[in-house]
Amino acid sequence: MSENNQELHHPSQNKQGAEKIMPYNAGQAKGEQVETMFDSIAPAYDLMNSLMSLGMHTRWRNKALKMALERLSRPAKDVLDVATGTGDLIFALADRLPASELTGIDLSEGMLEKAREKMQSLPAMDRRRIRFMQADCLALPFPDDAFDLITVAYGVRNFEDTLQGYREMLRVLRPGGVICVVELACPDSALPLAGYKLYTRGLIPVAGKLISGDSRAYSYLHKSIEAAPQRERMAAIMKEAGFSRPKWKALFPGVVCIYLAYKKK
Repeated sequence: MSENNQELHHPSQNKQGAEKIMPYNAGQAKGEQVETMFDSIAPAYDLMNSLMSLGMHTRWRNKALKMALERLSRPAKDVLDVATGTGDLIFALADRLPASELTGIDLSEGMLEKAREKMQSLPAMDRRRIRFMQADCLALPFPDDAFDLITVAYGVRNFEDTLQGYREMLRVLRPGGVICVVELACPDSALPLAGYKLYTRGLIPVAGKLISGDSRAYSYLHKSIEAAPQRERMAAIMKEAGFSRPKWKALFPGVVCIYLAYKKK
Protein backbone atom coordinates (compact mmCIF):
# COMPACT_ATOMS: atom_id res chain seq x y z
CA MET A 1 0.00 0.00 0.00
CA SER A 2 1.22 3.46 -0.80
CA GLU A 3 1.12 6.21 1.81
CA ASN A 4 0.33 9.87 1.55
CA ASN A 5 0.62 12.79 3.92
CA GLN A 6 -2.58 14.09 5.46
CA GLU A 7 -2.96 17.57 6.94
CA LEU A 8 -2.78 17.54 10.71
CA HIS A 9 -6.21 17.62 12.28
CA HIS A 10 -6.91 20.21 14.93
CA PRO A 11 -9.48 18.78 17.34
CA SER A 12 -12.56 20.79 18.14
CA GLN A 13 -12.48 22.93 21.27
CA ASN A 14 -16.02 21.74 22.04
CA LYS A 15 -14.90 18.52 23.69
CA GLN A 16 -17.28 16.18 25.44
CA GLY A 17 -17.24 12.99 27.46
CA ALA A 18 -13.95 11.10 27.44
CA GLU A 19 -12.38 13.72 25.18
CA LYS A 20 -12.17 16.00 28.24
CA ILE A 21 -10.55 13.39 30.49
CA MET A 22 -6.78 13.87 30.67
CA PRO A 23 -4.25 11.38 32.08
CA TYR A 24 -2.06 14.01 33.71
CA ASN A 25 -3.80 17.42 33.48
CA ALA A 26 -0.44 18.82 32.40
CA GLY A 27 -1.67 21.53 30.04
CA GLN A 28 -0.88 19.45 26.96
CA ALA A 29 -3.35 18.23 24.35
CA LYS A 30 -4.96 14.89 25.15
CA GLY A 31 -3.12 13.10 22.34
CA GLU A 32 0.25 14.21 23.72
CA GLN A 33 -0.69 13.11 27.23
CA VAL A 34 -1.94 9.73 26.00
CA GLU A 35 1.33 9.20 24.15
CA THR A 36 3.32 10.03 27.29
CA MET A 37 1.12 7.79 29.43
CA PHE A 38 1.49 4.73 27.22
CA ASP A 39 5.23 5.28 26.87
CA SER A 40 5.35 5.23 30.68
CA ILE A 41 3.34 2.04 31.20
CA ALA A 42 4.52 0.09 28.14
CA PRO A 43 6.82 -2.27 30.11
CA ALA A 44 3.96 -3.31 32.43
CA TYR A 45 1.08 -3.04 29.94
CA ASP A 46 0.61 -6.72 29.06
CA LEU A 47 0.83 -7.86 32.68
CA MET A 48 -1.64 -5.21 33.84
CA ASN A 49 -4.09 -6.17 31.09
CA SER A 50 -4.04 -9.78 32.25
CA LEU A 51 -4.45 -8.85 35.90
CA MET A 52 -7.15 -6.20 35.41
CA SER A 53 -9.31 -8.41 33.19
CA LEU A 54 -8.63 -11.57 35.22
CA GLY A 55 -7.37 -13.07 31.97
CA MET A 56 -10.64 -12.39 30.15
CA HIS A 57 -9.17 -9.89 27.67
CA THR A 58 -8.02 -12.70 25.37
CA ARG A 59 -11.51 -14.22 25.27
CA TRP A 60 -13.06 -10.80 24.57
CA ARG A 61 -10.60 -10.18 21.74
CA ASN A 62 -11.20 -13.57 20.18
CA LYS A 63 -14.97 -13.11 20.33
CA ALA A 64 -14.67 -9.72 18.61
CA LEU A 65 -12.42 -11.07 15.85
CA LYS A 66 -14.76 -14.00 15.22
CA MET A 67 -17.71 -11.63 14.84
CA ALA A 68 -15.75 -9.27 12.56
CA LEU A 69 -14.40 -11.98 10.26
CA GLU A 70 -17.86 -13.54 9.91
CA ARG A 71 -19.12 -10.21 8.52
CA LEU A 72 -16.48 -9.80 5.82
CA SER A 73 -17.96 -10.24 2.35
CA ARG A 74 -14.52 -10.79 0.80
CA PRO A 75 -11.03 -11.79 1.92
CA ALA A 76 -9.32 -9.12 4.00
CA LYS A 77 -6.27 -8.39 1.87
CA ASP A 78 -5.22 -5.34 3.93
CA VAL A 79 -5.95 -4.90 7.64
CA LEU A 80 -5.36 -1.91 9.92
CA ASP A 81 -5.27 -2.11 13.72
CA VAL A 82 -5.60 1.35 15.29
CA ALA A 83 -4.18 1.93 18.79
CA THR A 84 -2.40 -1.40 18.37
CA GLY A 85 -0.47 -1.15 21.64
CA THR A 86 1.89 -4.10 22.04
CA GLY A 87 0.41 -5.81 18.99
CA ASP A 88 -1.60 -8.68 20.46
CA LEU A 89 -4.59 -8.13 18.18
CA ILE A 90 -2.34 -7.98 15.11
CA PHE A 91 -0.71 -11.27 16.11
CA ALA A 92 -4.13 -12.89 16.62
CA LEU A 93 -5.17 -11.69 13.15
CA ALA A 94 -1.96 -13.07 11.64
CA ASP A 95 -3.02 -16.54 12.80
CA ARG A 96 -6.49 -16.14 11.33
CA LEU A 97 -5.58 -14.35 8.09
CA PRO A 98 -2.46 -16.03 6.68
CA ALA A 99 -2.63 -14.18 3.35
CA SER A 100 -3.27 -10.65 4.68
CA GLU A 101 -1.00 -7.62 4.99
CA LEU A 102 -1.32 -6.29 8.55
CA THR A 103 -0.55 -2.76 9.76
CA GLY A 104 -0.63 -1.64 13.38
CA ILE A 105 -0.47 2.04 14.35
CA ASP A 106 -0.14 3.72 17.74
CA LEU A 107 0.76 7.12 19.17
CA SER A 108 3.21 5.54 21.61
CA GLU A 109 6.61 4.52 20.33
CA GLY A 110 7.18 2.76 23.64
CA MET A 111 4.24 0.44 22.98
CA LEU A 112 5.37 -0.13 19.41
CA GLU A 113 8.83 -1.12 20.60
CA LYS A 114 7.24 -3.86 22.73
CA ALA A 115 5.17 -4.98 19.73
CA ARG A 116 8.26 -5.24 17.53
CA GLU A 117 10.07 -7.20 20.23
CA LYS A 118 7.20 -9.67 20.45
CA MET A 119 7.06 -9.94 16.66
CA GLN A 120 10.57 -11.43 16.59
CA SER A 121 9.17 -14.71 17.91
CA LEU A 122 6.92 -15.11 14.84
CA PRO A 123 7.88 -17.11 11.74
CA ALA A 124 9.73 -15.07 9.11
CA MET A 125 6.79 -15.27 6.68
CA ASP A 126 4.55 -13.58 9.25
CA ARG A 127 7.11 -10.91 10.13
CA ARG A 128 7.32 -9.93 6.46
CA ARG A 129 3.60 -9.12 6.25
CA ILE A 130 3.30 -7.19 9.54
CA ARG A 131 4.40 -3.60 10.07
CA PHE A 132 4.11 -1.34 13.08
CA MET A 133 4.30 2.42 12.72
CA GLN A 134 3.75 5.51 14.84
CA ALA A 135 0.75 7.49 13.61
CA ASP A 136 -2.14 9.63 14.81
CA CYS A 137 -5.62 8.18 14.32
CA LEU A 138 -6.96 11.70 13.67
CA ALA A 139 -4.78 12.06 10.56
CA LEU A 140 -4.05 8.59 9.24
CA PRO A 141 -1.08 8.48 6.80
CA PHE A 142 -2.87 6.24 4.30
CA PRO A 143 -4.78 6.85 1.07
CA ASP A 144 -8.54 6.56 0.79
CA ASP A 145 -10.01 3.05 0.54
CA ALA A 146 -6.82 1.29 1.65
CA PHE A 147 -8.08 -1.43 4.03
CA ASP A 148 -10.70 -4.19 4.04
CA LEU A 149 -10.85 -4.49 7.84
CA ILE A 150 -10.09 -2.00 10.60
CA THR A 151 -9.90 -2.96 14.27
CA VAL A 152 -9.57 -0.88 17.43
CA ALA A 153 -9.24 -2.55 20.84
CA TYR A 154 -9.60 -0.33 23.91
CA GLY A 155 -8.46 2.76 22.03
CA VAL A 156 -11.47 4.87 21.06
CA ARG A 157 -11.96 6.38 24.54
CA ASN A 158 -8.39 7.73 24.24
CA PHE A 159 -9.12 9.62 21.02
CA GLU A 160 -8.77 13.38 21.32
CA ASP A 161 -11.71 13.74 18.91
CA THR A 162 -13.90 10.63 18.70
CA LEU A 163 -15.94 11.66 15.68
CA GLN A 164 -12.87 12.71 13.69
CA GLY A 165 -11.17 9.43 14.55
CA TYR A 166 -14.12 7.50 13.15
CA ARG A 167 -14.24 9.71 10.05
CA GLU A 168 -10.57 9.02 9.35
CA MET A 169 -11.10 5.28 9.73
CA LEU A 170 -14.09 5.45 7.40
CA ARG A 171 -11.96 7.30 4.85
CA VAL A 172 -9.28 4.61 4.70
CA LEU A 173 -11.74 1.69 4.79
CA ARG A 174 -12.68 0.21 1.43
CA PRO A 175 -16.35 0.22 0.39
CA GLY A 176 -17.95 -2.90 1.82
CA GLY A 177 -15.22 -3.16 4.46
CA VAL A 178 -15.80 -3.80 8.17
CA ILE A 179 -14.77 -1.91 11.29
CA CYS A 180 -14.62 -3.73 14.63
CA VAL A 181 -14.23 -1.80 17.88
CA VAL A 182 -13.74 -3.38 21.29
CA GLU A 183 -14.15 -0.93 24.15
CA LEU A 184 -14.51 -1.06 27.91
CA ALA A 185 -17.85 -0.07 29.40
CA CYS A 186 -19.71 0.28 32.67
CA PRO A 187 -22.24 -2.41 33.63
CA ASP A 188 -25.80 -1.19 33.16
CA SER A 189 -27.32 -2.85 36.23
CA ALA A 190 -26.89 -1.75 39.85
CA LEU A 191 -25.12 -4.64 41.56
CA PRO A 192 -22.44 -5.29 38.90
CA LEU A 193 -21.93 -1.51 38.61
CA ALA A 194 -21.24 -1.18 42.35
CA GLY A 195 -18.64 -3.96 42.21
CA TYR A 196 -17.15 -2.50 39.06
CA LYS A 197 -16.67 0.92 40.65
CA LEU A 198 -15.03 -0.58 43.73
CA TYR A 199 -12.65 -2.56 41.55
CA THR A 200 -11.75 0.10 38.98
CA ARG A 201 -11.64 3.10 41.32
CA GLY A 202 -9.96 1.38 44.25
CA LEU A 203 -7.96 -1.71 43.41
CA ILE A 204 -6.73 -1.00 39.88
CA PRO A 205 -4.99 2.34 40.61
CA VAL A 206 -3.17 0.73 43.55
CA ALA A 207 -2.08 -2.25 41.42
CA GLY A 208 -1.12 0.11 38.60
CA LYS A 209 1.14 2.13 40.90
CA LEU A 210 2.82 -0.99 42.30
CA ILE A 211 3.38 -2.69 38.94
CA SER A 212 3.84 0.17 36.46
CA GLY A 213 4.86 2.98 38.80
CA ASP A 214 2.20 5.26 37.29
CA SER A 215 -0.95 5.42 39.39
CA ARG A 216 -2.33 8.36 37.39
CA ALA A 217 -2.53 6.21 34.25
CA TYR A 218 -4.78 3.74 36.03
CA SER A 219 -6.88 6.43 37.70
CA TYR A 220 -7.38 7.84 34.20
CA LEU A 221 -8.60 4.38 33.13
CA HIS A 222 -11.83 4.35 35.12
CA LYS A 223 -12.51 8.04 34.50
CA SER A 224 -12.16 7.67 30.74
CA ILE A 225 -14.34 4.53 30.68
CA GLU A 226 -17.12 6.17 32.68
CA ALA A 227 -17.05 9.29 30.47
CA ALA A 228 -16.82 7.50 27.11
CA PRO A 229 -19.80 6.95 24.80
CA GLN A 230 -21.21 3.46 25.32
CA ARG A 231 -23.66 1.10 23.67
CA GLU A 232 -26.30 3.04 21.68
CA ARG A 233 -24.36 6.31 21.98
CA MET A 234 -21.18 4.81 20.55
CA ALA A 235 -23.15 3.24 17.69
CA ALA A 236 -24.77 6.63 17.03
CA ILE A 237 -21.35 8.32 16.72
CA MET A 238 -20.23 5.64 14.26
CA LYS A 239 -23.36 6.32 12.21
CA GLU A 240 -22.78 10.08 12.39
CA ALA A 241 -19.26 9.53 11.05
CA GLY A 242 -20.75 7.78 8.02
CA PHE A 243 -20.61 4.08 8.91
CA SER A 244 -23.46 1.87 7.83
CA ARG A 245 -25.46 -0.52 10.03
CA PRO A 246 -23.58 -0.04 13.31
CA LYS A 247 -24.39 -2.75 15.86
CA TRP A 248 -23.13 -3.48 19.35
CA LYS A 249 -22.99 -6.41 21.74
CA ALA A 250 -22.17 -6.28 25.46
CA LEU A 251 -20.20 -9.16 26.91
CA PHE A 252 -20.86 -10.49 30.41
CA PRO A 253 -20.84 -8.87 32.94
CA GLY A 254 -21.27 -5.72 30.83
CA VAL A 255 -17.73 -4.35 31.15
CA VAL A 256 -16.87 -4.74 27.45
CA CYS A 257 -18.80 -3.92 24.28
CA ILE A 258 -18.08 -4.97 20.70
CA TYR A 259 -19.14 -2.57 17.94
CA LEU A 260 -19.34 -3.54 14.27
CA ALA A 261 -20.19 -1.47 11.20
CA TYR A 262 -19.59 -1.25 7.45
CA LYS A 263 -18.59 1.28 4.84
CA LYS A 264 -21.27 1.55 2.17
CA LYS A 265 -20.40 0.06 -1.21
